[in-house]
Parts: sequence; C-alpha cells; structure tokens
Amino acid sequence: MTVRVAVLGAGSFGSCLAILCADRGHDVTLWARDPAFAAAIARDRRNPRYLKEIEFPASVRPTADLEAALADAEMVILAVPSHAVRDVMTQAAPWLPEETLIVSTVKGLELDTAKTMDAVLEDVLPPIHHPRLTYLSGPSFAHEIARHKPTVVTVACRHDPYAIAVQSHLSCPWFRCYSDTDVLGVELGGALKNVVAIAVGVSDGLDLGPNARAATMTRGLAEITRLGVSMGANPLTFMGLAGMGDLVLTCTGDLSRNRRVGLALGAGRSLDDILHELGEVAEGVRTTYAACQLAERVGVELPIAEGVKALLEGRVEPRAGAAQLLSRQLRGEKDWNYQRK
Repeated sequence: MTVRVAVLGAGSFGSCLAILCADRGHDVTLWARDPAFAAAIARDRRNPRYLKEIEFPASVRPTADLEAALADAEMVILAVPSHAVRDVMTQAAPWLPEETLIVSTVKGLELDTAKTMDAVLEDVLPPIHHPRLTYLSGPSFAHEIARHKPTVVTVACRHDPYAIAVQSHLSCPWFRCYSDTDVLGVELGGALKNVVAIAVGVSDGLDLGPNARAATMTRGLAEITRLGVSMGANPLTFMGLAGMGDLVLTCTGDLSRNRRVGLALGAGRSLDDILHELGEVAEGVRTTYAACQLAERVGVELPIAEGVKALLEGRVEPRAGAAQLLSRQLRGEKDWNYQRK
C-alpha cells in the first residue's frame, strides 16, 4: 500500500528513512530547515553532509517549506535532534492532517525539562493527534539502513493498531518492525543507552579491556531498567530491541557517535574539540544531564550516568571516574533499592 510520507529532518537518520520509504514505493517529501540544504539535495540527489555516497530515489522531494511537506501526509516521520523537537513540532502543528500517523525516531530527553519525547509531543500537539503518536527505536545505524543491511526495530504506540499500521508501512525484506505498547520503556531505552555508550567509550579509550566494557554495559542496562521500572515501564522492554539491542549496538559499533565521544574523552581530549570535530549531534551529551535530573526527580541513583556527567563537566578525570565507580559500596547484584541519599 502506497502512502504519502513526510520526513521532518534531513540528517543521517531522516535521509535513510526517506530512502527506505521511497524504496518501499511510498511518495516521500523530505523537509530540511535550511532552504539551501534542501535545494542542494534536490539538485544533486545526494545529501551534501550525511550519507553522501547514497543517491536519493526520484520519488523523494526535498523542501524547506514545512506546510508543503505536511500537505496531505498520511505518515509523518520526525527525525530531528531532541533539542529541536519542541520547536519543529510547534511549527508543524497547524499543518498536520488530523488522521496522520506520527512516527518519532528521536532518541533523547529534553534538556530543560528532562521529559521524554512522547511527553514533549503531547505538550505541543493537540489531543486529536495523541492516539496516533508512535515511537521507533532499536539498533539501527542510518548508514546500514541506507545500504539495505538487515535491520530490526520496535515501533511503540499506546494504541496498538497504529503501531501495527506503521509496522506495515515501513517493514520490508531488510527492515523489520516489531510492535509494542510500552512507549515509556521504548523511549527511555533509546535515550539512556547513549549515556552508557559514552561511558563504554571512555572505558575503551582508557584501554581498560573487554571485561570492563561488558561490566559497564551490563550495569548500564541495570540503571536504565531501574529508572524505567520506577517510572512504570515494563522491565521486559529493556531486554528487547529498544533496550539491550540498541545498547549493544551503540556501545560497540564504530559508527556510534556517543561511543566516539567517550573514546575521545578517555584519550584525554576536551569535550568542545570532540563535538566540533564530530559535526553531528551526539544525543548522549545532553541526555546525560537530563537523565541525572530525571533520576533526582524520581528518586533513584544512576552511578554511571552521574559519573559521565562529572566527566563532561570536568569535575573528574576519566581514570579517576572509573576508579570511583569500582570503589562504590558493595551490593547484591539484584539490589534495586538504589534510592538517592
């Protein structure tokens, strides 16, 4: 079934999903904020900054006109950085068709409020859109999707029929979607794994070895689960694609921006230099601050996230931060009573 798709955001993930939807036979509009950027994609049929080697199918129409992008859209895919979601969707709200499916692919927390993206979207969009808000997450590097490498993700919605609709529109032989109803768990898993990936990158940058890498990932997953369950998420979600699956990929994959930030921090480089050289958003940096704020509000302890925050703020050196984590009070592995003191 062919549908009219609007992809908001022409970064690497928005671009790869525009290509995916076009390859699926959908009619696709790709919105970029910068008119010159949209014009360059239209002229060259390539993204001048991301996935440069991949040619856009003819059915992808780039534009910088938000109203035009959303006109008659049956499915809207949101692929902008977390800090831009509130502004972009506030601008988009008047032009969103009432029956459209909205698919957020954003993996982060809002810095000022520590809200998940579903909470932000419900803040800025009229209630008529809330039932059709869906959230795509899981282990999914944009470069691999664009190259038709096998990828499996989760689509979550509180109303299962809409998750199933998105699942059917996006799934193809190389991109498989599962459906879920645990929006909170999927959102937290996708956001918080970026924080753990920074920590794992630091560990590897310090050459602490695979034992330390495995321990950081495992205890990081425990932190994500502890916070999620305390907020009402299903613990099994964190064993799935949006939890462990995305965590493993982001912590170990060479394409992971957050892992690369950690590697460079472990090697002693400054955060400003790292982010300047990266040239793309590493969601884990902002999410670290928001996650610690959220944990304070909920009343749970996140030792790894708090350690990453101290490192980002320059309050601790990488090797000293690792030593602090190892010297914490001994506990039982399944002790969930990590209440903040």
